[in-house]
Amino acid sequence: MSGDAVAGPDGGLRCPWALSTEDYLDYHDAEWGRPVRGDDALFERLSLEAFQSGLSWITILRRRETFRAAFSGFRIAEVARFTDTDRERLLADPGIIRNRAKVDATLANAKVLADWPAGELDELIWSYAPDPAGRPAPRALADVPAVTPGSIALAKELKKRSIRFVGPTTAYALMQACGLVDDHLADCVARGGPEGAHSPR
Repeated sequence: MSGDAVAGPDGGLRCPWALSTEDYLDYHDAEWGRPVRGDDALFERLSLEAFQSGLSWITILRRRETFRAAFSGFRIAEVARFTDTDRERLLADPGIIRNRAKVDATLANAKVLADWPAGELDELIWSYAPDPAGRPAPRALADVPAVTPGSIALAKELKKRSIRFVGPTTAYALMQACGLVDDHLADCVARGGPEGAHSPR
């Protein structure tokens, strides 16, 4: 059993970061590491991971609903039609992260993605999912990388295709969050750890 897996409120072992706040616990159990498919859904995750850059994820997580309201549910076709007036509205919105470079990147990315065929963002991102058979489950947090060759390649390809503000670290966080890789610790209930005695809430 990994010394880094920690018992949660129901007794089930979890990744330690999940137990710092109730918000993290819910996100860890219900979302993180589970497959996310669809262009709009992946655009949302791509955008939120970019906004998170340099900040704690909890800062983004607690503002996710206001982000969704501000960015029309991250529907690519709608965000691509945002005007300068919308941009100024976003930069004045205290419910999101009012970082000019990140706002501009999100709007620019939507315009680029609006010209892609339906399903292309989904197909591109998921083409970088590694073979799970070649990835042993991490036993401890120290076994979880921040960057991988796959995330470096994904970030490079997105940049080549004019998608902004997604470096290798952000790309790997996206891969983790959207289930391309499963970085739940080996004994974590959200992975279906060896005990199998507990289920995520």
